[in-house]
Amino acid sequence: MYFALINFIFSGLIGIVGIKTLRKVSSPNEVIFASLPLLFAIHEFTQGFVWLGVYGYIEPRALEIAESIFVFYAQGLLQFIVPLAIWMIEPKGVRKDLIAMLMIMGALLSAYTLWGLSFQPTSVTLKNHLLYYVNPTTDQHWVGIIYILTTCGSLILSRNISIQLFGWLNLLGINLVYWTMPYALTSLWCLYAAVVSTVLYLYFVKRRIEFLEMIKRNESQWGKQFDSELERLAERYPNFISKIK
Repeated sequence: MYFALINFIFSGLIGIVGIKTLRKVSSPNEVIFASLPLLFAIHEFTQGFVWLGVYGYIEPRALEIAESIFVFYAQGLLQFIVPLAIWMIEPKGVRKDLIAMLMIMGALLSAYTLWGLSFQPTSVTLKNHLLYYVNPTTDQHWVGIIYILTTCGSLILSRNISIQLFGWLNLLGINLVYWTMPYALTSLWCLYAAVVSTVLYLYFVKRRIEFLEMIKRNESQWGKQFDSELERLAERYPNFISKIK
């Protein structure tokens, strides 16, 4: 019950940051990336119900639904969503092309893992007081390698330092969990990634400031252009301008 409360509390806190992050979006292509903290919050909220099910506080069918939602997002979608989100906000160039390649790899991996998760049952048990998710499709080394490349790799390839930091922190988290408690990789890393995703709020605050400053500069520039154009028109067509006024 204690771990379920931790997931619910973290979910609420991260959810608040996630909503604030979405409110700082300045263009449509930023929406998917800005949604990550909120998606992680919902994800951890779902894992709270997995904990309740493992300890017998909810019905087995409810546990099965919660566990399915959790692994479908963690093991079936993230490897495509993350590179897609980065590709959409990355300026044109070599980095964007490399991220596009990772996005395609992520899409293919998602198709494979979603198929496996759909047709092969996932078991969730307790091991050393931590959740242990096992599925024959996703429990393979090559799947894990491509997963890390597409998620952490796309973040690290970004030109933005804040996004790179998010990527390096996730890579660090994956390695720490894998080399100490590999059986809890899915459970612990997702919680870690959810907490770390709150740093994205700072990225979008910075982006919002830059966006508003750009509008302010453009308005000033446009205002001068409009005044100059009106002066020229007034000199050329004084009678017409006086009639309009």
